[in-house]
Amino acid sequence: MTRSERASRRGPTVAQVALIGLFVTALVTAQVTASKILAFSLPISLPVTGSELVLPGAALAYALTFVASDCYTELYGRRAGQVVVNVAFVMNFVVLALVWSTITAPAVDPDAASQFENVLGASTNIVLGSLLAYIVSQNWDVIVFHRIRSYTGRDRLWVRNIASTASSQAIDTVIFVVVAFSLAPAVFGVGPVLGLADLAALMIGQYLLKLAIAVLDTPIVYAIVSLVRSRERHSDDRSSTV
Repeated sequence: MTRSERASRRGPTVAQVALIGLFVTALVTAQVTASKILAFSLPISLPVTGSELVLPGAALAYALTFVASDCYTELYGRRAGQVVVNVAFVMNFVVLALVWSTITAPAVDPDAASQFENVLGASTNIVLGSLLAYIVSQNWDVIVFHRIRSYTGRDRLWVRNIASTASSQAIDTVIFVVVAFSLAPAVFGVGPVLGLADLAALMIGQYLLKLAIAVLDTPIVYAIVSLVRSRERHSDDRSSTV
């Protein structure tokens, strides 16, 4: 029995389920937390942002999706990675449908319902911005990651992790901020329409955090990939003796 046949008979591994679970959990969390704008004081003053770094509340959660997708692509290949990315893209519509079905349903307390709509209704802008940013940046991440891997093989995981994440996060940040905080609010009349200075500050703040995570998460990606490969190799060795 070949390795692939053994893998298909075993079904999904714990690592596959865990990485997909992390990806989906982080993605959904990002959708419902992005409408809160965070502000952090800086010890130095930066161009555009000054001494305060502002970013959407979803920045950390969304950055984790790239950790999960990079690990998954490294372990199971480009096609498997893109399947996860594109299926999760469709799930964004499920989130949007569930949020608005709850908003439009009759409520016992009108005041509580109004607060609920103000908080989660604005998430429509977030979801729309995320949808466009997500489908472009996540597929770009998988393609760049796999393209670099075709040149380096299993070596230099840190290069493809940082290069793919840094470039895809830049694309994601620009698309997401412009759509979620400018275009969508202007079109649908839900949430504030931010000016150019505020949009630029959000982009810089979000991207700096994502870039820092891309660098800092490299040892984590190495550790996850090494652990999964070790466990799967051990499992294959046990299966081959049966």
